[in-house]
Amino acid sequence: MIALLRAWFQRYFSDPQVISLILLIVSGAAVVLFTGRLMAPLIAALVIAFVLEGGVLRLVRMGMPRSPAVWLVFLAFMAVVALVMVGLVPLLSRQVAEFLRELPHMVAQGKEALQALPQRYPHFISDAQIQAIMGELQHAIGSLAQRALSLSLASVIGLITLSVYLILVPLLVFFMLKDKVLLLEWARGVLPRQQALAAEVWQEVNLKIVGYVRGKLVEIVVVWLSTYIAFALLEMHYALLLAVLVGLSVIIPYVGAAVVTLPVVFVAYAQWGLSGDFFYAVGAYAVIQFIDGNLLVPLLFSEMVNLHPVAIIAAVLLFGGLWGVWGVFFAIPLATLVQAVLHAWVGAIRRADGELPPA
Repeated sequence: MIALLRAWFQRYFSDPQVISLILLIVSGAAVVLFTGRLMAPLIAALVIAFVLEGGVLRLVRMGMPRSPAVWLVFLAFMAVVALVMVGLVPLLSRQVAEFLRELPHMVAQGKEALQALPQRYPHFISDAQIQAIMGELQHAIGSLAQRALSLSLASVIGLITLSVYLILVPLLVFFMLKDKVLLLEWARGVLPRQQALAAEVWQEVNLKIVGYVRGKLVEIVVVWLSTYIAFALLEMHYALLLAVLVGLSVIIPYVGAAVVTLPVVFVAYAQWGLSGDFFYAVGAYAVIQFIDGNLLVPLLFSEMVNLHPVAIIAAVLLFGGLWGVWGVFFAIPLATLVQAVLHAWVGAIRRADGELPPA
């Protein structure tokens, strides 16, 4: 048994390149897992700089020097942030407040509709089932009110944290873009010397991660704007709030669309009942989801990731449980990283055994 374990270990862990790659991955995961909250501004800035670097490189290829390109991209980024903070956030907060004020009335309408179901469909649903549903609904609303109260009590701390982020993150983004070469040279100096296998993994994952993050941001904006335009044309209440929820729902593949359907249907029913406008709103939402899933996603992410839906859902559950929203957002890139690591690892072993030619 010991000889078998020794042979297995020597086969899979004897290559220094493999050891270096494992140490890099374990160290990075440990830093994010144990210091994620403390390092959140740095991680957020790193992600933003990673996305904006594509714009800088595009301007450099067009003949612009890197320094002016960095300034141009950074100023455009700050203009978007200012537009969101000044234009979008106040409107969104106003609609959230209005929604919370109207929520008891909407719930009362929902209760009336539920209580009428046993009379209309006695063979499918009973009074006991309706009472159970109403109990669960009341419990959910109570927990929602408690969360809203806790959020209001922590609003001062949240404002302070937001102020720190609004100052630190843009500064970090600017210096990461400006001093990219210096930072990369420093990182290469502190990393293990055996970097060939890690470089192979990075080359395989880099383009996929960059393309995925940028494509996902484009998908969020497109779905959000199209949903807002559709709901605004129908004069649906809380159109901006619902559109933001629908846009953010694309972060979580498969699950997000199913979850956000509930508030859309709930608000539409509370406003119109089972009328033509209700079916127009739900139909418009269904069309947007269909276009997103069958046209937009294949267009943005074709051949970018080659993962089975079961693997995607498992990645969302695993990385979302470990790192929250960031883990959910990067679940597919992280799953792609795991796939690339396993591919490179198996390839290194087969090359060592002579099954494949040297790289």
